[in-house]
Amino acid sequence: MKVLIVEDENAAAKRLINMLHEIDESIVIEGVTDTIVGTLQWLESNQDVDLIFMDIHLADGTSFKIFDHIAITKPIIFTTAFDQYAIEAFRVNALDYLLKPIKKVELQVAIKKLTNRLQQQAFDYRELAQHLLKEEPAKRFLIKVGQSYHVIDLLEVAYFYTQDKITFLVTQEGKRYPVEYSLEKLEEIVDPKLFFRINRQFILHYQSIHEMHAYSKSRVKIILNPACKIDSIVSTERSPVFKKWITGDLEVNP
Repeated sequence: MKVLIVEDENAAAKRLINMLHEIDESIVIEGVTDTIVGTLQWLESNQDVDLIFMDIHLADGTSFKIFDHIAITKPIIFTTAFDQYAIEAFRVNALDYLLKPIKKVELQVAIKKLTNRLQQQAFDYRELAQHLLKEEPAKRFLIKVGQSYHVIDLLEVAYFYTQDKITFLVTQEGKRYPVEYSLEKLEEIVDPKLFFRINRQFILHYQSIHEMHAYSKSRVKIILNPACKIDSIVSTERSPVFKKWITGDLEVNP
């Protein structure tokens, strides 16, 4: 089976490749792309694949935009952290998806299901993309800095933290902005599959975790990317829950 992987997180792509080879050594990774533009360029000259793994949120936008430029008839397994309503849309359209972090057992089931349908009629991914983009709620922050306003999409956020009674938003690019929300309110806004409140001071996106180290009293010290001058340590009472969350074993409600 020839596979294309569309994933903008290097560690996630490597982990997926390793799991695929563990499941079936005959699987051939034909290519790995990490942007909409790069994927389009790859597909224009390489259509000879049997299966595509496609992350929904890429560095340069949602991967659904790919279907505005090119018709893809090959089966796709989307990797996603979408809310439950979107997952239901996948089910209705008889498509496959995997929630991050991907589990090997679920990956095996998805591949088997897709393998059985390789010869069936092509899916209309463009129609599905338009449907999901229409339904996805906009979660953005309007931030005033001086006399200027900035709109920050929730998908751009690496983490939130408080300092001197002010809540700050830090983007994946390392830019910091004050926001008029408490961490308690932010917990209601963010997706619990993607964000976790590690203590009274931090809510972080799992992709912002660069390193994790054992710390005193069964706590976990996290090295963030982008870096933060304030120590980000998972509290003692939150550590057991955090460990389940980071491995995908924690049941959360969207």
